[in-house]
Amino acid sequence: MSSVSIVVPAFNEEDAISGLLASIHALHLDAEIVIVDDASTDRTAEIAMQHGAHVVRHPMNCGYGKSVKDGVAAAAHDTIIVTDADGTYPVDRIPELLDIYNRGFDMVVGARQGKAYRGTFLKMPARYVFKFLVEFTTGRHIPDINSGMRIFSKKTVEKYFPDICNGFSFTTTITLIYLLTGKMVTYVQIPYSKRIGKSKVKIIRDSLRTLQYITECIVRYNPLKLFLLFAILSFLIGLIGLIFSPLLFFQGLFFAVLIFAVGCIAETMRRPQQ
Repeated sequence: MSSVSIVVPAFNEEDAISGLLASIHALHLDAEIVIVDDASTDRTAEIAMQHGAHVVRHPMNCGYGKSVKDGVAAAAHDTIIVTDADGTYPVDRIPELLDIYNRGFDMVVGARQGKAYRGTFLKMPARYVFKFLVEFTTGRHIPDINSGMRIFSKKTVEKYFPDICNGFSFTTTITLIYLLTGKMVTYVQIPYSKRIGKSKVKIIRDSLRTLQYITECIVRYNPLKLFLLFAILSFLIGLIGLIFSPLLFFQGLFFAVLIFAVGCIAETMRRPQQ
């Protein structure tokens, strides 16, 4: 098995980082471990260094995505394994995911299962909206759009870094970009555990940012699908308006055609001229 780099973004994870690193060492992989300490105020970096990890430190908190990018940049090997520092992902499944990745896939993703993954009721609406947008755009069923355990190539992913979010939306945007550029992505079901320590996710703020970056990715890589969605919504509104007035229906139909036409123009402009 070739050498790999395990990249772990971490922010105030002193309670979990020791157990995570011990679990990784127990796998006896030919691997370097890159811990990206995102300006932690606790002993995260100190503990990581005690366990022999290569620690990249941020002078200020930069976000999950930026931490992954910097970890990838610092990695010595092309095969990158990303996982979280909070004890939620099953490190013991890494060899299995690596075996699947080595069959020729561009990215292998751990699709989370279990009660801890379903989370609170407040997370569900946003998750369903994002899942619908990503699946509608890519035309593919995606079991887990933002799993934090995945394997990919350093040389492949780095060229997409300008378009990939620096925040929590990193995982969602990399999924979108890989699928919209024809990469081979597969999913493997994995258990997901309750995190150790306090979550850093802010539901409203991070959901809005995720929606922003999903929209940006669709506009850049498959704009016609976004305009088609708006055209369908306009047509449906027109159908509902037909109950009250035929004029409302024709207005909805007009705007649907107009939006779709703009989408066709956007799609043409996106594609390089031959």
